[in-house]
Amino acid sequence: MEPVSVVIPTLDEAETIGAVLAEIPRAFAGDLIVADGGSRDRTREIAEAAGARVIAAGRGYGRACAAGAAAAAPESRVIVFLDGDGADRADLMGEIAGPVLAGAKDLVLATRTRGMREPGAMLWHQVLAGRLAGLGIGALTGVRYSDMCAFRAIDRAALARLNLREMTYGWNIEMQMQAARASLRIAEVPLPYRRRAGGASKVAGSLPGTLRAGSRIVATFLRVAAGPAPGR
Repeated sequence: MEPVSVVIPTLDEAETIGAVLAEIPRAFAGDLIVADGGSRDRTREIAEAAGARVIAAGRGYGRACAAGAAAAAPESRVIVFLDGDGADRADLMGEIAGPVLAGAKDLVLATRTRGMREPGAMLWHQVLAGRLAGLGIGALTGVRYSDMCAFRAIDRAALARLNLREMTYGWNIEMQMQAARASLRIAEVPLPYRRRAGGASKVAGSLPGTLRAGSRIVATFLRVAAGPAPGR
């Protein structure tokens, strides 16, 4: 098995988590971590039956990602993050993990906006948010992103350098901003993206969820932009 830990934050993903775990290639399935935010369905039981380690992460998307990364196996050099809703193509994990394992990149992100998307997989405001974030980060750092997709692979030592603080939906944009400011070697890979395979989206599924996530992303952008770069 490759020295990779796969972190999947979850909250009530019983309908999808089993298939997500089953789709991960065997080469990357040595350390599967489901960081659960307090599911009230059978997410945890199904994940454990599928071979994952389940940890109680507490509420908050960023908190779950951080807890999963902290729980990664000591030998893992690379950490991969993806969502538990079945929308990310876990079977293509090698496309993003490979360059980091090879030492060619420090952070590789899947981009949905440049890849093939199933109809309805992304709403217009999700596409717009990714483009606006890319413009803002580009103006601040010179690094232009096209998306804030959760599906990403990062060198473990590089992740530790970023000292991420955001515990909610701003985790992804904070990582991307701090990676750019730290001059990490970054790449985006266009990958196909599907509609969620079941359950309800915590963000795009409702107007309140969208507004909450959007406000946290904006607040995180402003905080990081005003703060010091990593290592300073």
